[in-house]
Amino acid sequence: MNNERSTSESTSLVSGLSRRHFLSISGGLAIGLAVAWDASPLMSTSASASADESEFAVLRAAWKDLSLGVGFDPARQPFTSKLAALGRQARTQLGSLAPAPGALWPDLVYGDPEPDTDSDSFAFSGRMTATFNRLRSMAEAYAQPGTGMTNDPALRQGILAGLDHMTTDVFREGTPGYGNWWDFQIGAPQALMDTAVLMFADLTPDQRARYCAAVDYHLPDSIVASYTENSTGANRVDLCRGIILSGIVSENPARIVLGRDALSPVFPYVSSGDGYYADGSFIQHLSIPYIGGYGAVLLDGLGRLFALLAGSSWEVTDPNRQLFLDTIERSVAPFIFSGLMMDMVSSRGVTRPSGTQFTRAHPILAAIALIAKGADPAQAARWRGLVKGWLERNTHDPVLTTGNTTLSRLAYLQEVWSSPTVAALPEPVEHRIFPQMDRATHRRPGWAIGISMSSERISHYECGNGENLRGWHTGAGWVQWWSSDTISQYADGYWPTVDPYRMPGTTASLKPLQDGEGGAWVKPRPSTKWAGGTTDGEFGVTGQHVQGLSSTMEAHKSWFSLDAGLLCLGSGISSSDGYAVETTVENRQISSSAPTGFVVDGVRQPDAPGWSADLTDIGWAHIEGHGGYVFPGRASVRATRQDRTGRWLDVNTLFGTPAAVTRRYLTLSIDHGEDPSGGGYGYLLLPGATQRETQRAAGALVDQFDVLERTPDCHAVEVRRLGLIAANFWSAGTAGGITVSQPVSVLVRRSQGVATISVADPARQASGLELVWNTPVTRVLSQPGSVEDISTGSALRIRFGDLTGSAGATQQVSVKL
Repeated sequence: MNNERSTSESTSLVSGLSRRHFLSISGGLAIGLAVAWDASPLMSTSASASADESEFAVLRAAWKDLSLGVGFDPARQPFTSKLAALGRQARTQLGSLAPAPGALWPDLVYGDPEPDTDSDSFAFSGRMTATFNRLRSMAEAYAQPGTGMTNDPALRQGILAGLDHMTTDVFREGTPGYGNWWDFQIGAPQALMDTAVLMFADLTPDQRARYCAAVDYHLPDSIVASYTENSTGANRVDLCRGIILSGIVSENPARIVLGRDALSPVFPYVSSGDGYYADGSFIQHLSIPYIGGYGAVLLDGLGRLFALLAGSSWEVTDPNRQLFLDTIERSVAPFIFSGLMMDMVSSRGVTRPSGTQFTRAHPILAAIALIAKGADPAQAARWRGLVKGWLERNTHDPVLTTGNTTLSRLAYLQEVWSSPTVAALPEPVEHRIFPQMDRATHRRPGWAIGISMSSERISHYECGNGENLRGWHTGAGWVQWWSSDTISQYADGYWPTVDPYRMPGTTASLKPLQDGEGGAWVKPRPSTKWAGGTTDGEFGVTGQHVQGLSSTMEAHKSWFSLDAGLLCLGSGISSSDGYAVETTVENRQISSSAPTGFVVDGVRQPDAPGWSADLTDIGWAHIEGHGGYVFPGRASVRATRQDRTGRWLDVNTLFGTPAAVTRRYLTLSIDHGEDPSGGGYGYLLLPGATQRETQRAAGALVDQFDVLERTPDCHAVEVRRLGLIAANFWSAGTAGGITVSQPVSVLVRRSQGVATISVADPARQASGLELVWNTPVTRVLSQPGSVEDISTGSALRIRFGDLTGSAGATQQVSVKL
């Protein structure tokens, strides 16, 4: 989405929602919450609709304000600079207009709308949408104050000429689309309708009719007739936006009804395919976790459409819309840390040089701020508090200073930031598992960890449109983590320079893989079933049966999420590819301008790039400014400082640039040798720990944890000071006084005479599971419906029913000790 802002159809340039629309909202917001929008920042008198305005005009005025930003002072930074830049850009674009068959600008040739070959057509995909986006940007500069091009007659003429050219030359009624379907059904319709709303008063009735006819041709009623293929999840919301806006521009109520009603399949939780799941997961493209990409588009799109139609004749009244609101905290917030969106739910989008984990988060934060306007007071305060806390802790890309987002989003975020009644909320103490998308997060106020896995349900990675060509091992137990001091770790040239065979936390074969291994859009998946774990909400145990991409490599991996960090265990590592297998303990981007201290067992290692050493029998290591690593039982680790050079073009041929990028890395890896059999490892990751804290943890391992089992059949850990026992049972067995009859994840935690037993079936194969905990129990306090029988006494005995349909969800039993 581009910088967006305009006047209402009737009046001024900086305003709020039209008064009539605002008053209609106050009677009952479309998103179904109890109170009206907060009037103070958005209440408008200058943009008010007059009494004789039609409802369509009210909606057009509202769409401008909702989409393009309201309530900001154009004389204040960063708005002043952004407005001036928008004007300069429009002046340049106007000066370079050169309409010709197949192009409106010479540098954006979209080609023949009826090309000879599919390959030729695909080569031009995206350029038509990019052309429409330029016209929309020019329209914004025309409507905005302070651009230097406000109400400029020449700019107006250029915009109208450009729209006519595009809707005559390529995007017109009766001419089929070519190349990527998205271009003709989402990209172009949205940009064209946005521009038509901005320029509505300057368009003739014939122009409006022609533009809407083109949209209606490419978005016929049949496109939303069934909830399948490209018409699901975020794509469905985008399609509905184009349909609804064409109805508003053409004043066709049937189109608005069609688009509104077609939103309903998006709201309910799904049990397969694309959409939101009851556990908070979000999937797009059938097997790709995508909260940071398509999920963000869905959040932004639904929030704006709900607000647009609120109080109108076409208000969204489906009661399931509340399920969508619940996803803000169930699905989105767990993946935002200090104002960034975790890469592991953004798929191929991470390899786009124009975006970072921060810029991907900006529209999400703004959408939450917008949606909060319709929430009840308690919910609104909480959502705004989340947003303000994320803004406060974002020291890498302080968006309200840098202006590194659209004017509309800046306006919503500025409102939250400047409100004295909004209290910033801290990062939570929380552990979350998302079984339906093979992801887990572990959070503490000073740091956050994300774990990325794959299974027969979730792909190793996604490659398409030439993007994410080397994301091969991002589903092999990839561990991303951030501390308060290292939030920019993955935002500064990381993806073109990191070694893709050595993603942090992964166990992978060094067998060479081709760019896009597995094929575009194939989304290759392993055949293994186990990925997931269990949690009590504060601590957790997660496991994965890893199967390498295009490799015979297999491993069992576990992550025990504790108060100080993450205990990582591996066993059963084997391969027969003829290549070495490594577990990458860390692959940290470090400063190239100043030495980054690396200390092993109290001895500082050389600072020079190109240094490498095989460190044997080590107990702990520390990376200055980052964190610490402890190796129970000691270990042999290979350490390397390396300057790595790459190009964005190497990982993304669609958006990448050929310029070389160089970054310095400190890599720690455990070499399991060529074609290993029965390999294993164990280490403790301490995010943000100082050297002294790391050394202290290494010297007090008994207090930190006790590894009870690390075999191909079971990984089990006890932490006495926390009253915690956790285990991944890969087969039936006993560990830590817990016996299970089938493979499951178990976490038992004692506190103040009560124990909580959390059990999950990550492989989704357990039926008739029997669990015995060899501890005296007096009575059962609570139990889920999945329990068929339970008994207390000298030991706790639980028999669960069929867990195969539980979707890997945690089953929790509470007992009195």
